[in-house]
Parts: sequence; structure tokens; C-alpha cells
Amino acid sequence: MSVYTLPDLPYDYAALEPAMSGDILELHHGKHHAAYVKGANDTLDQLAEARDKGALGGLVGLEKTLAFNLSGHVLHSIFWSNLSPDGGDRPDGDLAAAIDEHFGSFDAFSTQLSTATTGVQGSGWGVLAWEPLGQRLIIEQVYDHHGNVGHGSVPLLVFDAWEHAYYLQYRNVRPDYVQRLWNLVNWTDVTRRFDTARQVPNPLA
Repeated sequence: MSVYTLPDLPYDYAALEPAMSGDILELHHGKHHAAYVKGANDTLDQLAEARDKGALGGLVGLEKTLAFNLSGHVLHSIFWSNLSPDGGDRPDGDLAAAIDEHFGSFDAFSTQLSTATTGVQGSGWGVLAWEPLGQRLIIEQVYDHHGNVGHGSVPLLVFDAWEHAYYLQYRNVRPDYVQRLWNLVNWTDVTRRFDTARQVPNPLA
């Protein structure tokens, strides 16, 4: 049976400086993301043991723990690919057209995503997602790792708003960190995710 594994970064820990320090990135990837991977695998083992023993009294807590850790693993895996030392600028082609259609302009879109990210209460994420039922782009706020999202939506671009992502460098000024993330966005990766999401038959129809 397969297990979840920590993906390698597509760049060195220092590659995203000065927007993201190498020390923060190493801690973020090697400690925090790794903990979500371990947590997801450990929880699956605990669920299997509970099933085998017929002891499902703690099922609700285990399901919530699995959702927390697995969603943390998924979102971080996307986050690393969404960033690049050669990132920034703006998308073009179909993605740019869809952003204009669904948000009015790139500036309006970036303002909304920045506001969603900086405005997360506590820990969470700002997310640009493809919503397959309406065949449209939407922006979501993810609380912790798995709340306040539309079921079936596909994350395309994710901004981590957990304090461990920025606090050592930006202290409590989350807006400065979010603004710097725009200089790292790998639009080639976001466009690939957008194209893939649109090609999948609507699973909600």
C-alpha cells in the first residue's frame, strides 16, 4: 500500500530570497510539511487499527486529523510548485482571459486574493480555484487546511497564511509577505493546473 511522501523542492532553500529566506523555507518544508506527511500516514495506520479492532469510538477525531494533515500535505505540495525564483509578472493566454472574465481584471483579482490571504483569521490560506460546476474561477479562504471551501473546487494557486510561513522574516506584517509572494508566482505551473482542471469532465454534474 502506498504512503504519502514529502516531495523534493524544485529549487534550493535559498532560491526564493529575499522574498522568502532560506531558513524559513527549510523549516517550512523540512519540518512543517514533513509533519503533515507523517501525520497523514500515522492517522491512516490508526484508522486501520481501529477498523481491525472494531474500536471506532474515536472515529470523528481521526477523520478530522486525517483531513487536517492530508490537506496540509496537498496544499503545501501545490504551494512549492506555485513558486519559482523566476516567477512574477502576469499570466497570459486562456488563464489571463478567464481572470478578466471572472474578476474583471488582473488587478481586481490580485487585490481580492491578497485581501483573502491577509484576512484569514488565525491560520489558513488564500486560494485561486477552478469551480467545475459553474466552470469558473473563484477565490477561497481556507481556514487551517480544509475549511470554508467549495466542494469539488480545484486549487490552482495557493498562498500560505500560516505564521510559520513568514513570521520569522516579516513578524506580524502579513500583508508585506503576501505582496512579496506575487514576485514568485510560477504562472507556468498555475496555467498547467488551470488547463488540466478544465479538461476533466465535471465530476459534480
